[in-house]
Amino acid sequence: MAMDVDTLFKIAGVGLVVALLYTVLEQVGKRDFAQWLAFFGFLYVLFMVLQALDTFFTTIRSVFMFYQ
Repeated sequence: MAMDVDTLFKIAGVGLVVALLYTVLEQVGKRDFAQWLAFFGFLYVLFMVLQALDTFFTTIRSVFMFYQ
């Protein structure tokens, strides 16, 4: 359970930092950099979610292997 909350806080932290930097970059007039930042932030969070899903499915697989 603690790992799930930790992952959620990491995702929220990345979202907040990306949103703040996106706003700053758009105000400065660097919209193209802001869009790249949002894209790379999305990819980073996507990989975090994929790692969590891998851990989840590995746990599920090990539970069902135990009962066979």
